[in-house]
Amino acid sequence: MVTAASLMCGLMAHADRPRFNDKEAPQSLDDFREIQKALQENLERARAATVCLQMGGGSGSAVIISVDGLVLTAAHVTSKVDQEITVVMEDGRKLKGVSLGLNSETDSAMLQIIDDGPFPFVEVDLDDSTKLGDWVFSLGHSGGFDKERGINVRVGRLVRQADSTIQSDCMLIGGDSGGPLFNMAGELIGIHSRVGASREESMHVPLREFQAHWDELKEGKFIGSGGFAKKSIPGSGFLGVITEKAEEGGLRVTEIWEESVAEKAGLKVGDRILEVAGEEATEKGMSSKLAELGEGDKLKLKWISGDESKEETIQLGKRP
Repeated sequence: MVTAASLMCGLMAHADRPRFNDKEAPQSLDDFREIQKALQENLERARAATVCLQMGGGSGSAVIISVDGLVLTAAHVTSKVDQEITVVMEDGRKLKGVSLGLNSETDSAMLQIIDDGPFPFVEVDLDDSTKLGDWVFSLGHSGGFDKERGINVRVGRLVRQADSTIQSDCMLIGGDSGGPLFNMAGELIGIHSRVGASREESMHVPLREFQAHWDELKEGKFIGSGGFAKKSIPGSGFLGVITEKAEEGGLRVTEIWEESVAEKAGLKVGDRILEVAGEEATEKGMSSKLAELGEGDKLKLKWISGDESKEETIQLGKRP
């Protein structure tokens, strides 16, 4: 298990600060060559760990920070905790992931790849050593995954720093959200959050914001009530079944809405629901649980269909 402390132990030493960072602008061709060399030395590893996240009809970017598949991204990309998300590697390989916690105030989020590793990963600048004016580079799956095009790379400078955000002049567009911002040593310093009035006004979540809530994010907590992600509205979730009490125990399914999540999960009229959220299925218990849950929340059901016992965690749809 990766913790903030374990990451810090492995990342105490940083590369010497490059000379070009302390110049107002490159003074010679050699300065440009040094910047190019730094990028070339660190780009391959950074690209290998930069992934595309696919959920529903949308996509975003993210970056792997540990060999066992811990991923950092933006809260507005994952939008919810405990949701299944497809993680697409640079070579097109698709892996299963689940969203962990998020901070709706700062736009930070975590995700865990649940397929077996090991995975390529990048080092993280937990010392917050990058300064205003430093050269940086950003990666992202602009417009979604495209294996033929590959991951887009932009080079720029850090132009503004604030408590919960940093700004670069790297050009970002849709699909880059959640992707990584690196210093020229190839260390992760931020996660892409949003684009400003122009594409050169790119805002990023600094790593210190992840550090401040590391344990809560790892534990799958939904933090805050900001605009980057919204908690589901209780009672807005829809399963799509009508049930009645079964004489032999549990709830008998008497009607199923067409194209509902219940139908897609395989529930049929006549099936008998035995458990709801790990507890014995009762009419009161079912109503109470659905009143707590919103669209996109998950509900674990156990039921009998014919002679077959089934168990499924169903993601609730939108109540019509």
